[in-house]
Amino acid sequence: MQYDFNQPVDRWNNFAAKYDEMEAKFGSRDLIPMWIADMDLRTAQPILDAIDARNRQGIFGYTSRPDSYFEAVCAWQEKRNGWKPKPEECLYTLGVVPALCTFVREFTKPGDEVLFLTPVYGEFFDAVENWGRKCLTVPLQETDGYYTVDFAALEKALQRRPPLFLLCNPHNPVGRAWTREELRRMGELCLQYGTLIISDEIHSDLMLFGHRHIPMATVSPEIAAQTITCTSATKTFNLAGLQAATLMFPNPEWKAKYNGFWKGLDVHRNNSFSLVAVEAAFRYGEEWLDQLLRHLEGNVLYVEEYLKANIPEITLHRPECTYLLWLNCKALGLKGDELPQFVIREAHLALNDGRGFGAAEGEGYMRMNIACPRGTVERAMDQLKTAVDRKMGR
Repeated sequence: MQYDFNQPVDRWNNFAAKYDEMEAKFGSRDLIPMWIADMDLRTAQPILDAIDARNRQGIFGYTSRPDSYFEAVCAWQEKRNGWKPKPEECLYTLGVVPALCTFVREFTKPGDEVLFLTPVYGEFFDAVENWGRKCLTVPLQETDGYYTVDFAALEKALQRRPPLFLLCNPHNPVGRAWTREELRRMGELCLQYGTLIISDEIHSDLMLFGHRHIPMATVSPEIAAQTITCTSATKTFNLAGLQAATLMFPNPEWKAKYNGFWKGLDVHRNNSFSLVAVEAAFRYGEEWLDQLLRHLEGNVLYVEEYLKANIPEITLHRPECTYLLWLNCKALGLKGDELPQFVIREAHLALNDGRGFGAAEGEGYMRMNIACPRGTVERAMDQLKTAVDRKMGR
C-alpha cells in the first residue's frame, strides 16, 4: 500500500513525551518539537492491524513469547543485513538504553572506565555515570562535517584496559554508517586489549542514500565472539512506547549473566502489544520502511538545500543514516547557552543542544529530528531563517 508521510498527526493528544514534556525541558509550548528521537509519523498498517486484532481478544494477561517472535527478528537481520543470528542467541529486554545500563552494572565494577566515541547519544554518559563508573571518551575526528575514528587515540584509551566499549553503530548524532574496515579496526583493537564490545545498532534500519548497515558481529568470527549486539524495532517503526528490544549474545554465559539481573526483578516478558507489534513489523513492515526512507531522504535534501540557499551560517554534512541532522551553527558566533536559547526564543524550535552529546565536541551544534511531515520541516526552516536573518541584520 501507499503511505502518506506528509499527513499531519496531532500528537498533543497522544501522551507524547516529545510534546507533553517540551515545556518542562525548553520553557515553552510555543515551539516545533524536533528533539527526542521518535517520529511524528504513523507506523505501518500491518502493525496497527496486529495490535487491533490483539486488542479485540479482550484479555491481557501474562504474555507468552512464541518461537516465531525471535525467528522473525533473525529473519529480518538476514534479509536486511546479511547476518544470521540464531533465535537461541536472542534475549528480550525493555529497550536498548536499559540494556546499556545493565551491561555497565553487571559487566563492570564500581570505578571502572567504560569506553565510547564522542559526540554520542547522551544516554551513554548516563548509563556509565549512574552506576558509579567513569566515562573514557575518544573524540571523533571531524573534517568539513565528516567524522572518522582517531584510531591512535582509540588504542591509547584501550591500553587502559576498559572492560566495555559501547559502540554506536550507526552513529548518533553524526550520521555515520561505519564501514567494514572501520569496524574491523575497532574490533581488532578491542580483541587485542580484551575489551567486550556492546554494539548499539538501534538505528541500523534507517540507512540513507544507498548506504548499508554492517553489523559488528559480521566483521569476523573472532570479533563476533567478543560482541553483544543490541537491536530493536522501536526506532525503525516508531514503537518506542511499546518497550521492546532484542539482544544477541555470542555465548550463553554472558546471556545468563545479563538475564539473571532482569529475572531477579521478574522482568522478562513482552507486554501484550509489543509481542504482536514487533513480529508484525519484522514480517510485514518492509514496504512501509522502504517508503519511509525515501521520505526521510527528501527531508534531508530539503534542509541541505535550504541551508545552502538561505542560511549559510549553518552547515550540514549529509548523514549516511538516521533521521537526525547534526547542524553546525558555529558561524553564528553564539557561545555556551546562547545558541540553544537563540533557537528556542528566536526560532521557536525545540532541538537538542549539541553539548548533550559531549560538552566539548558538541559545542556550537544542534541536533534536529526531521522524521515528520515535510510541512513541519518547511515551517521549521522558515522560522530558523527569520531568526538568523534578524540576528545577522539581513
